Amino acid sequence: MPDAVVIGGGQAGLASVHALKARGLEPVLLEAGDEPAGSWPHYYDSLHLFSPARYSSLPGLAFPGDPRRYPHRDEVIGYLRRYAAVLDADIRTGHRVTAVTRPGGEFVVSTDSGAEFSAPIVVAATGAFSSPYRPALPGLDEFAGTVLHSSEYREPSPFAGQRVVVVGAANSAVQIAVDLAPHSHVTLATRKPIRYATQKPLGRDVHFWFTVTGFDVLPIGPWLRTKPSMLVLDASGYQAAIDAGKPGQRRMFTAIEGDTVTWADGSREQVDTIILATGFRPGLSYLDKLGVLDPAGAPRQHRGLSTTHPGLGFVGLEWQRSFSSATIRGVGRDAAYLARRLLTSAGVIRGAKNRFRRTG
Repeated sequence: MPDAVVIGGGQAGLASVHALKARGLEPVLLEAGDEPAGSWPHYYDSLHLFSPARYSSLPGLAFPGDPRRYPHRDEVIGYLRRYAAVLDADIRTGHRVTAVTRPGGEFVVSTDSGAEFSAPIVVAATGAFSSPYRPALPGLDEFAGTVLHSSEYREPSPFAGQRVVVVGAANSAVQIAVDLAPHSHVTLATRKPIRYATQKPLGRDVHFWFTVTGFDVLPIGPWLRTKPSMLVLDASGYQAAIDAGKPGQRRMFTAIEGDTVTWADGSREQVDTIILATGFRPGLSYLDKLGVLDPAGAPRQHRGLSTTHPGLGFVGLEWQRSFSSATIRGVGRDAAYLARRLLTSAGVIRGAKNRFRRTG
């Protein structure tokens, strides 16, 4: 039997396995897909990291190549594959977790294949990509055109010549709209003006400044009542493109009737496709039976440690501990912190039935 079960084989799950093994445990990692790369293979084709390679590594393995470049999606996938290979861990792909229960002293993790895994520690590291957020916009459900979430967008050719509205004001919305602009008539629909951040203030990448000032690791996440919205990193001239109307930008439409949207100024326009770049919510429905989620589906946790069930932890949540918690550069720090806390929890040690004696 494993010492711990880690759910999710992306960056957060792999970092969690590394942290648990460093503490002398032998975890099993369960990944729903066919390889330990998390959601990265499903992101849009033009995606690049916002952080340079030197700031984009998991613990124990540097991101290869020029440390100043911004790695492409496929480079990240390759990196995660290599990381999984050198972990020397029990990684099981094709295992989608359907439920986690605790009938006795240990957790029981059930998968869609009928397999069950019992362990005193469970780390939920599935991220949010599997749970896209679709806001209740007026008339959206009756829209006669095509509605997609940004998680379904891959590349611009299917939308060539179309009238497209991208809803959102964060990085994904801007990237997708700029990606589409040479091929389609595109407008960004936003509730507020887009807020930009310079990629290289004073000639150094912003992640350099995050690092030298300590902001990247400042553990303020648990104390934020409202999580601040992220600025759009102007890595490729996004602001100049939008200011030039390629793509355009307008305030959010107020109504949809058939295939026609009504804009805030009262004008009406026929639209072929609406793409919702409206973010995600934690994909943790498999924990429903434990009662660890609040009414909005968010975990009851403090710095990644469950406040309701000793032995249960989370890695990869936005602002879990710091600004970088949900990033490839930050999950390793959170995973190490969580592994230490899980093993020093009196409740977990008592429930483990001496399985961790070798850790000292």
